[in-house]
Amino acid sequence: MICGVDEAGRGPVIGPMVVAGICVESEKGLLKLAVKDSKRHTAGKREELAIKIHDMAKCVVKVVSAEDIDLLRDEMTLNKLEENMFAKIIDEVAVSGSTVYLDAASTDEKGFGDRIKTMLKKDVNIVSKHRADDTYPVVSAASIIAKVRRDEEVAKIAKELGEDFGSGYPSDQRTIDFLKDWVEKHGDLPPHTRRSWKTAQRIMSDSKNTSLDQF
Repeated sequence: MICGVDEAGRGPVIGPMVVAGICVESEKGLLKLAVKDSKRHTAGKREELAIKIHDMAKCVVKVVSAEDIDLLRDEMTLNKLEENMFAKIIDEVAVSGSTVYLDAASTDEKGFGDRIKTMLKKDVNIVSKHRADDTYPVVSAASIIAKVRRDEEVAKIAKELGEDFGSGYPSDQRTIDFLKDWVEKHGDLPPHTRRSWKTAQRIMSDSKNTSLDQF
């Protein structure tokens, strides 16, 4: 079996991180689909591909909420959290003897793979590479599954909050403006915000300083 694992939503200040793993007997079907890193497909194409990937591959998806990310970051780095999630996915999706390709989240791609291997219950061969989602079809497919699920989760959050806050990334001005407006109106960050993120902490700090300046 050939497996791939990737994540979506590592860096956003709003919303969850999603980790996905897929396993196939052969990459032929994925090659026919011409899967690429999720960022290289349109949203519509990702959704179309995700349905076909689910039909041909064993897929496992885990969603880590913003609240859980904040709690876990009290105990570990984001890299360590990702390593733990990758290991859980591999143990569920892979069978012993599989080769598992990972999109390395660490600057030390071999170290990233080696640390994950020590956590596994399954005996698998780990190949950990930077930009694996651009290189290996199984990782491209995993990136598509993860991205589609994260987009679904973001849409649910936007519906709950009653406003389109953009992508949820700190680089998205719509996201920043939404957070600032929410804090100004409610005096606190909205649900599903990663409070441990510097962006969120800065917005809260700026809001408190502005309130003090008004006295």
